Order: sequence, then structure tokens, then C-alpha cells
Amino acid sequence: MSQQIEVQINIGGRTFDVACQEGEEQYLLTAARMLDTEASVLVDQIGRMPEARMLLMSGLMLADKTAGLEDRLREAEDKLGEMAEELRELRERPLPEPEKVEVPVIPASVSDTLAELAARAEAVAEEIEAKAAG
Repeated sequence: MSQQIEVQINIGGRTFDVACQEGEEQYLLTAARMLDTEASVLVDQIGRMPEARMLLMSGLMLADKTAGLEDRLREAEDKLGEMAEELRELRERPLPEPEKVEVPVIPASVSDTLAELAARAEAVAEEIEAKAAG
């Protein structure tokens, strides 16, 4: 069974002894740092104030930030839900029909004519070489 332990925290320049369960010290210290950040802003702006007021105002400032973050989280979750729905719809949509692509084919008669022209050109070239050599 966990035991309670005392942890010393600083908020707004004041020290407090707070009890927590063993193993939860880091969570408490993190929360205290957040509260201290807000309290330090207040102390810098307003100066020294009663402890209860400082803690109340710091808590309200943190609550305001938290509410803003919760709104942004809700918006992000809504957007994520919309995107998940869109993705599901896209996956369920039937695949488009394959497109028929026509590739031009050179008729055999053109290929034969080109081959014949090439053969004639080679024959003429051989004839010219023979005349030049002889």
C-alpha cells in the first residue's frame, strides 16, 4: 500500500508543504511549477498579494488556459473525425473503370516500305564506294 509523503513546493515566492502518494511526487511538482508560472506573472504585475488571492487568481488563469486547450482539442478531434469519415468513404468508393488507352500502331506496309528504302540506300552506298575505290 502506498504511503503519503510530504513534498515542499514553491508558488509565487511562497513555500508550501503538500502531501501526496508515494510515486506521485513528479506529478505534484509539475502541477506546482505550472501554478508557480501563473503566480509569478501575477506577482510581477501586481506585486505582493494575500496568499489566498494569489492562489485563486493563478488557478483561474490556469483554468482559462486549460479551457482554451480543451476547445482546441475538441476542434482537432472533430476535424479528425471528419477526416476519418472522408477516408472511410474514399476506401468504400468503387474503383474507377480502367481507361482504354489507344497506342498508334505503324502499319506493316509502312515498315516494309521503310525497310525497302533502307536496303536501296545501302545498295547505292555500296555502289558509290565501289566506284570510288576502283
